[in-house]
Amino acid sequence: MRIAQVAPLFESVPPRLYGGTERVVSWLTEELVRMGHEVTLFASGDSVTNARLVPACRRALRLDRECKDPVAHHVLMVEQVFSEAADFDIIHFHVDYLHFPLSRRTDVACVSTLHGRLDIPDLVPLYQHFRELPLVSISDAQRTPLPWVNWQGTVHHGMPRTCLQLGGGDGQYLAFLGRISPEKGLDQAIEIAQRRGMLLKVAAKVDRADQAYFDSVIRRMLDDPSVEFVGEIGNDDKAAFLGDAAALLFPINWPEPFGIVMIEAMACGTPVIAYPCGSVPEIISNGVMGFIVPDIDGAVEAVGKLGEIDRQECRNHFELHFSDERMAREYLGIYDRLVRGKSPALTVEDGVLSWTELASPSTTT
Repeated sequence: MRIAQVAPLFESVPPRLYGGTERVVSWLTEELVRMGHEVTLFASGDSVTNARLVPACRRALRLDRECKDPVAHHVLMVEQVFSEAADFDIIHFHVDYLHFPLSRRTDVACVSTLHGRLDIPDLVPLYQHFRELPLVSISDAQRTPLPWVNWQGTVHHGMPRTCLQLGGGDGQYLAFLGRISPEKGLDQAIEIAQRRGMLLKVAAKVDRADQAYFDSVIRRMLDDPSVEFVGEIGNDDKAAFLGDAAALLFPINWPEPFGIVMIEAMACGTPVIAYPCGSVPEIISNGVMGFIVPDIDGAVEAVGKLGEIDRQECRNHFELHFSDERMAREYLGIYDRLVRGKSPALTVEDGVLSWTELASPSTTT
């Protein structure tokens, strides 16, 4: 199959440091190539891939100090994609809704994976207007604000089994990995570690949008000797950081669409202690890969029960459910259905909106 993957330009594919969507695009692209498909990747020029790379800008925009308007680069990339549209069987977008008007006007099959939160009122009229366009969610929970759009399926993220290795958790510390922002709960992670009398290692980045929060709330908390601020790390450092940790703390307070760090910890055999927001109950089996707790008190208690978690079982669950091969095969099923002209269609029964699959128009009698 001739497949185009269209990545955001904020990070390279794969990212050198932090980067969620671009990392998933890389895992998916490389596995599709390994399976023998003809894949073209639209991404920043410093990306590294076995697919055919079409560079939409010189380098990743987040670390490019010369970039003042990232939207301009994305508009140009979308134009590049549709100028080559006839060369593909399907175009898979990972750039939110920027391409929607052109996707509506092409005869080439298109599908969009939504990687962000959808509980934003501004999105409702947009998705109502483009409600026929095929979408993929990264968790069932992500769909909650927009259950009536044209969902083609939920595909949980998957990563290569060789990407991270099983660790022994011998470091006797708790880990926090990700972004420093109000919804990620670093302040609560610090309190959890303090109450357990354990070291908390923080490997995280601060986006420009969260700099004020970092300066006013978090910076002073990092002065505590029980907190070690590691800073932003790349994939090469994650195996040791997560593998040596007693547990990953994930005290989020927002509708997390997926949370890659949970499966990264799982791949290292590291239990996850998380609040039951967004995708968490879909990813973590309580008492098997970690503990789902309601609050700080529950998290503090869960740290005392980490000996009940089998790290090898965590790793086994990752290999079974969150591999890049499983992810790629699920996407290929969606691609095949869309290319053949089959797609869920909106129906109304007893006043309830739902999507049901219709037969291809070529086979309808």
